[in-house]
Amino acid sequence: MTTNEQTVSGERADILDLLGKHRFFLRHTAQGLTDEQASARPTVSELTIGGLIKHVSSVERHWIERAQGKGSTEPITEFTPEMVAARQDEFRLVDGETLADVLAEYEKVAAATDDLVRTLDLDASYELPAAPWQPPGVFWSVRRVFLHIAAETAQHAGHADIIRETIDGQKTMG
Repeated sequence: MTTNEQTVSGERADILDLLGKHRFFLRHTAQGLTDEQASARPTVSELTIGGLIKHVSSVERHWIERAQGKGSTEPITEFTPEMVAARQDEFRLVDGETLADVLAEYEKVAAATDDLVRTLDLDASYELPAAPWQPPGVFWSVRRVFLHIAAETAQHAGHADIIRETIDGQKTMG
């Protein structure tokens, strides 16, 4: 029996359900939008629906690397102009990107994460890099990484819902 054919139950099923629910809400906010609408900033925030989906995909990709023990533990001490520019571009659709592109990439990242939820040791832990927001010597379990991804997705799904409602009145719920 392959991993994908195995029945997932208990904690792993709960994590997959939690991730799936919040991903649905985030993707739902983009349903029926044009690329122009997905790039719109109808509030005072810099956030856009397309940019939020792109950002959540990037964050999830980063954290699944960490959950596999692949992330760097080198301290983060400075932010170069290139790092700042890349981070800003993570929150918007740039030339040549479409909403369909970022949604397709998000689906790939989500599928890879779901496969890892089914297979990784949830109790394994890895050190996170020291950063201005985090002291050295902090370890997170794989379980905590998956829960962090779910929390990040839920938070940004809420942001996207506000933006969508401002664009055309559509609400994710209600």
